[in-house]
Amino acid sequence: MLCWMDYLVGASFPKGKTTRSQWCCFDHRRRQHQCTKTETNIQQQPTPATSSNMASSSCNISPPIIPIFVFFLLVSSSFCPVRSSETGSLHAKNQTFRPEVELQKLKAIRELLNKINKPPIKSIQSPDGDIIDCVLLHHQPAFDHPRLKGQKPLDPPERPSGVNPNGMGGEDFQLWSMSGESCPEGTIPIRRTSEEDMLRASSVGRFGRKRPRRRVRRDSTNNGHEHAAGYVSGDQYYGAKASINVWTPRVSNQYEFSLSQMWVISGSFGDDLNTIEAGWQVSPELYGDNYPRFFTYWTTDAYQATGCYNLLCSGFVQTNNRIAIGAAISPTSSYNGGQFDISLLIWKDPKHGNWWLEFGSGVLVGYWPSFLFTHLRDHASMVQFGGEVVNSRAGGFHTSTEMGSGHFAGQGFGKASYFRNLQVVDWDNNLIPLSNLRVLADHPNCYDIQGGINRVWGNYFYYGGPGRNVKCP
Repeated sequence: MLCWMDYLVGASFPKGKTTRSQWCCFDHRRRQHQCTKTETNIQQQPTPATSSNMASSSCNISPPIIPIFVFFLLVSSSFCPVRSSETGSLHAKNQTFRPEVELQKLKAIRELLNKINKPPIKSIQSPDGDIIDCVLLHHQPAFDHPRLKGQKPLDPPERPSGVNPNGMGGEDFQLWSMSGESCPEGTIPIRRTSEEDMLRASSVGRFGRKRPRRRVRRDSTNNGHEHAAGYVSGDQYYGAKASINVWTPRVSNQYEFSLSQMWVISGSFGDDLNTIEAGWQVSPELYGDNYPRFFTYWTTDAYQATGCYNLLCSGFVQTNNRIAIGAAISPTSSYNGGQFDISLLIWKDPKHGNWWLEFGSGVLVGYWPSFLFTHLRDHASMVQFGGEVVNSRAGGFHTSTEMGSGHFAGQGFGKASYFRNLQVVDWDNNLIPLSNLRVLADHPNCYDIQGGINRVWGNYFYYGGPGRNVKCP
């Protein structure tokens, strides 16, 4: 459920038209696509083979980055050898500039963009600079997977008992929907990936993926990732639900992020780790800005070669035409002001075994097909809720990237970020309260967590922190 909580501060809570719009041009100041609007008659439903008949109206675009960069490479390489630093790593190393390697990289970027960005029947300009493409359901990236080719999205599954069917749907929680435009039935909204998005990535091959981790463990920092989280384990879990407070934490540099999410986990904490993840994140590297964004993720091998964020690979099948995964969330919470949270439910369909994602109360977003996974084909062995940041230790100091609201858990409601109404789904498809929630912070002087339980919020916790401070050098 979407929830504005100004009124809670004093409560006893714990401390069918034939035209379409195509937008596109380039604004160097915002480093985002901005658009001019053209109208094109739609003569027939588009298919990849009939792109000339598609309502993808062309537009005059100022020269894109890659052709300009290619020209620069060719000219510069003719005159002098150049030294360059590789910006794809947190600790850059100088190396000889090699135009042929860069040209190959730019070619790979173009090929991946063509694979990710599907032909739209309509495009919508978001106030934050994003372009949202309305893509036919069966043209979305998931259906590039060999196991899904030629298929259509599944019908809605049986929902867990104990879910309130009369709650607020809350589909209009993203900036792009405030434009007044929407995607028609039979399509899904997809945030368009740009050349700039790709060029920010540490490598083309890792675009849209978390960095792989060695010896991934729940209870320790690894590869600079730090957590403050609550978790349950020791049983078989078939889903989880939580309401997650949304803030806009400060992220110190492009290669760090701050997120708040649920993890549905199975397998050992080695190379066979399976996870399904959903929540909100601030990631300048992935999105090019500091907006909190609704996201999903999955992996079957501890973030090594499988899985991705959002719809950036073949995996998650979206069924909803009003929610854009990866789009900015609005409104957000403010210190000593209004509090805003989003409710997410992930559960395993008892009939087909797929893992479904629901937003709010009754708004289905889509599903992860069971065949994507190994251990999660059966059930989860752990569910985790909480915050995560990347600490790159730039300059030898702990990062000042914030988690949650950027304030410690002890400050309570309206100041610290929270998770509330934590629940899991049991073997019989019942949504039940947690019975053994444990909380853990990797570095409590940097980011901490405090749990509790009451009649209104059920199981809950406050969490977060500012990162670098006197006690966290």
